[in-house]
Amino acid sequence: MKCLVINLDRSPDRLAHITAEFARIGVAFERIVAIDARDHPDLVLQPQHAMYAIRHLSRSEIACMHSHRACWSIIARDDAPYGAVFEDDMVFSAKAGALLADARWIPADADAIKLETFFSKTMIQRKKTSVGHGFSVFRLRRSHMGTGGYVLSRQMARDLLEATAQTNAAADDLVFNPAFPTSGGKTIYQLVPALCAQDQFVDDRLPSLLSEERDAAWVASGLTVKRKKPIAEKIRVETRRIAEWIIDFCRLRQYRVIPFDPPEAEE
Repeated sequence: MKCLVINLDRSPDRLAHITAEFARIGVAFERIVAIDARDHPDLVLQPQHAMYAIRHLSRSEIACMHSHRACWSIIARDDAPYGAVFEDDMVFSAKAGALLADARWIPADADAIKLETFFSKTMIQRKKTSVGHGFSVFRLRRSHMGTGGYVLSRQMARDLLEATAQTNAAADDLVFNPAFPTSGGKTIYQLVPALCAQDQFVDDRLPSLLSEERDAAWVASGLTVKRKKPIAEKIRVETRRIAEWIIDFCRLRQYRVIPFDPPEAEE
């Protein structure tokens, strides 16, 4: 399985980090030059998905999506049925090499598999399928932020390319948000425990390049300002929450923070 790593020309420190990570797990990778928002101001002129009518995408988010598009293009043209995409601040599990070196563990119906964790609650199906080496896959049923590490099928890569030919959207929404048609009708899995996580969550040496600009966009949109809800609205929200919990329980779904398999081999 081909492993593609997105890296900006102006981030040699991150390239050194991810090179050492792949060397540690004994897997080769191909570097994909990231699209730099500084060099492509024209990208913001492209229409954005209607979902971003209030909180517009930042320049970095748009450039990030186009960097992922470069990877999708390679996977879509490749002979292999699956390819893996990584951002350059990932930290790998000690057992990552066993999965990345052989694609035979991937379920035949998988359109995408999220390999990382963002350490925030998401929803997965209770049914699991063991894929070996202590890992299992669960159907992902809610949005799970981040596109730091994932496996993509050749057909889904083609679908993503078509969907983003004229429209900008956040890469993680496109691949891992069921509200988007690009992932809503697809078979998306979550690997548990996660195979990788951003360095900011593990060693905190490489800050996220997107977080600061994305947070500023949320503040500017006014969506972070909490308003006092009327009692009637609070009751409706709580009633809906309980009803959704019952429905999800009956559908054998569970909320869970996806754990990270440690980067050090267990003794």
